[in-house]
Amino acid sequence: MLNEEVFVAEDRIVKVDPALLAELKAQAARNPRRRARLCAHKDVEDRLHEMLIVMCGGMYVHPHKHLTKMEAFHVIEGAATIVFFNDTGKVEEVFRVGDFPSGGLFYFRNEEPRYHTQIITSEFLVVHEIANGPFRRADTQFAPWAPDEKEVACVKVYMEKLKREVAAFLPT
Repeated sequence: MLNEEVFVAEDRIVKVDPALLAELKAQAARNPRRRARLCAHKDVEDRLHEMLIVMCGGMYVHPHKHLTKMEAFHVIEGAATIVFFNDTGKVEEVFRVGDFPSGGLFYFRNEEPRYHTQIITSEFLVVHEIANGPFRRADTQFAPWAPDEKEVACVKVYMEKLKREVAAFLPT
């Protein structure tokens, strides 16, 4: 365990079963940031980063972009709305994702450095994410027009506004 949010698999063959997923959900629910991550890669320097990420419904994902990374996002369980923005914070693209049984979009890959966020619409969102490494914190740029997650009151106002904007993009 790197911290209360990030775990690194130690086995040579990484295996995930319902019991481990339940542990990750419990950890996410206890965690102040309301998420937990199991890294299948062993080191931040690895060229391929593969993670199982659990996010609690209603949590805030600060809009961000990856300056040098591609990421692939496969929904295992739950549902969310994915939002892409231009550099000034204007919503440009919105789509819903859900697990395979939902019958909808369950996978996407993005290679462009575009600001994005997820609005989690289920109790938990469990995703298998793959990104190129190595991990460099400076390669992730947080949107200057969106509040920091520690600004709880500002986040609430921002998310209410964002949900109204997003609604205009989605079919009723």
